Amino acid sequence: MSELFEKSIRTLELPRVLQLLSGQAVCAEAKEKALRIRPETEPEEVLRLLDQTDAAWDMIGLHGSPSFSGVKPVAEALDRADRGGALNTRELLTIADLLTAARRAREYFNDEAAEKTAIDHLFLSLHGNRFLEEKIKRAIPDEDTIADAASAELADIRRHMRAAQAKSRQILQKIISSPTYGKILQEAIITQRDGRFVVPVKAEHKGSLPGLVHDISSSGATLFVEPMGVVQANNEFVELEAKEQKEIERILAELSAESATHREDIQWDYDTLVHLDLIFARGQLSYKMDAVRPEVRRDGAIRLRKARHPLLDAKKAVPIDIELGDTFDTLVITGPNTGGKTVSLKTLGLLTLMTQCGLHIPVADRSAVSVYERVLADIGDEQSIEQSLSTFSAHMVNIVAILAEADKKSLILFDELGAGTDPVEGAALAIAIIQNVRQAGARVAATTHYAELKTFAMTTAGVENASCEFDVETLSPTYRLLIGIPGKSNAFAISKRLGLPDRVIEAARVQMSGESVRFEDILTQLEAKRQALEKREQEVGRLYQQREEDARKAREFREQMERAKESARGRGEAEAKRILRDARAAADQVFAELSEMRKAQARAERAANENEARAELRRMLNEAEDAVTRHDARQEPIPKPSRPIREGDLVEIPGVRTPAEVVSVSKDGTLQLKSGILKMKARADEVRLIEDDERAAQRKKAAVSVRQNAARQLRASAARELDIRGLETLEAEGVVENFLSAAVMGRLETVTIIHGKGTGALRKAVHDILRRNKAVKDFRLGVYGEGESGVTVVTLK
Repeated sequence: MSELFEKSIRTLELPRVLQLLSGQAVCAEAKEKALRIRPETEPEEVLRLLDQTDAAWDMIGLHGSPSFSGVKPVAEALDRADRGGALNTRELLTIADLLTAARRAREYFNDEAAEKTAIDHLFLSLHGNRFLEEKIKRAIPDEDTIADAASAELADIRRHMRAAQAKSRQILQKIISSPTYGKILQEAIITQRDGRFVVPVKAEHKGSLPGLVHDISSSGATLFVEPMGVVQANNEFVELEAKEQKEIERILAELSAESATHREDIQWDYDTLVHLDLIFARGQLSYKMDAVRPEVRRDGAIRLRKARHPLLDAKKAVPIDIELGDTFDTLVITGPNTGGKTVSLKTLGLLTLMTQCGLHIPVADRSAVSVYERVLADIGDEQSIEQSLSTFSAHMVNIVAILAEADKKSLILFDELGAGTDPVEGAALAIAIIQNVRQAGARVAATTHYAELKTFAMTTAGVENASCEFDVETLSPTYRLLIGIPGKSNAFAISKRLGLPDRVIEAARVQMSGESVRFEDILTQLEAKRQALEKREQEVGRLYQQREEDARKAREFREQMERAKESARGRGEAEAKRILRDARAAADQVFAELSEMRKAQARAERAANENEARAELRRMLNEAEDAVTRHDARQEPIPKPSRPIREGDLVEIPGVRTPAEVVSVSKDGTLQLKSGILKMKARADEVRLIEDDERAAQRKKAAVSVRQNAARQLRASAARELDIRGLETLEAEGVVENFLSAAVMGRLETVTIIHGKGTGALRKAVHDILRRNKAVKDFRLGVYGEGESGVTVVTLK
């Protein structure tokens, strides 16, 4: 960056804007960096900076700005810790505060946001270290304190210190409370000298209290004596103090070493937080200035709409529209003094520099700024007594330097070009300078009072006139910039309003050349037409705004009607859902009642079956009893048992063929028998003992028969197909699980579940169940002829 460019930056007052930016930053280094910002000259870099400012602006609007209050330099402390040095409490707390700021900034950032921004990577790169942060803050509550919780050893030492201190104070309390020592003490108080507890003793009684003298009052009337009884306790306290200090030094060294271990991450977090602080300062400044992001162009064109100088009071500043570099490359601004020409020029240059610094600018939407490699300005009175330079000479020194650097990537700003010398020569020089700069390809904006430059602008392609409006009625400028209209001097009109006699004004008119008079008359006519067109434009604008307002009201009414329709539709849907819910609840109640009825019917059937079984059993028992009482002679004799009948044996009553279990055997040999629900008594010679071999064979046969019957029943009850169409997902889950269990128990190899096509939700739920079920070997959707995607065929293990 050239010295002339730096000088132009100061002339255009960019440093004052950077001071405002610095005021929005929080940490010291971000404030310093804000003051050192210089315009970027590459469009890609300017776009990157503006993207960052946009991201910060959006986040501030949604969540406010993150906190950067704990961000302070740590590089020096970390370097010393890395070399093995121990940091003090203030330095360690600074590191902890930095880690806290990094953690909070990371928590502030929402990495799940739908839109990614240009500063996401900065938030995501923050490391933080909550373990080290909390460890430091737990050990060091403030820079003057090391907490007992810093280590178990320190807590133990301090506990002993308190005990020793209490012991010393207890002994001294007895001394100052004792009537014996009352008359030898100057005061009944306990104080400290050199860190040891002492009592004030009158000098004339110094031998009355054995102990060590640690101090004497300035008058010599009082000796501060440490009684011998507390010397040992005080010695112990001093030793513990030394241990405490040693332990504190060890704790600080340990925390320092751990900080050094994470040195690179901590320093990275510091640099990143400073960078974020500066970016969010740009966002805050944008809100403060009510600024927006301009379009960045590469063709040298500038279009500023409703532009305000950022250093003027926003409530008083008059917005202006400026164009340059699109249809014309040179703008010549004319108008009266204090009319706003220089402010317009500075606004153009300063807003361009602000954009190239990545700042939003106070303009209206659809404004555009091009990126220049240099913005060179010759503005203001730079006469120098020391260098023997007049105003004209000072300006010419700047202009010479500008001509040497001007090229197609430059924006050149001239204020009062050619002023300070003979008007004829000055005007000629001004025109020649403008032509020279234009030939170099630069964009130019210049202010002047010379009528020759107005004519030059009107007759030269690529050069456009502009003027600062002046209200002759109020004799004051309006500060509005009018592109395409040359400025009028208004000297005669102003003089007449101020009371200059008409004869003097007419005499002045005679002195003017005919061309000048005609030129002024043309300007007067143009001004009148311009004002008429402006009034007409204002009326058109009013009508346009009224039409837009009517259209907006129509849109709002249409939207209200749409919302009403949606609301009515929503209420209808809600009512339909409620009716469906009520119907489903009624159906569930009916199903529950049917289930209860089935259970009641099953209970009734079981009761009837039990009654029939009891009747059948009674009939069989009656037949058996009749058979026993008849003692049929043809009945085979009862074989004699191979051993005595015992409790638990199975016996058979001849003629009945029904086995019965021996419940008990009485002393007289009577057997208590049980067969099902029937109990009876019999003598041992009236029953046949079922031997062990026969009994085992019967049991085995019975077990095989039971298993075969159960398997036949399971196969008969297990269905090969399940239809769950119409069920809710949760209802279907239990039904499918039971169906699969029954199929596994029934030893079925393949089953089919019919779920229908529909939205696919029920099919997805069925497939999730099948994936979780360990009994499922494989499953597939049906093929043509099986139901296709409406059924799932399941293969069981």
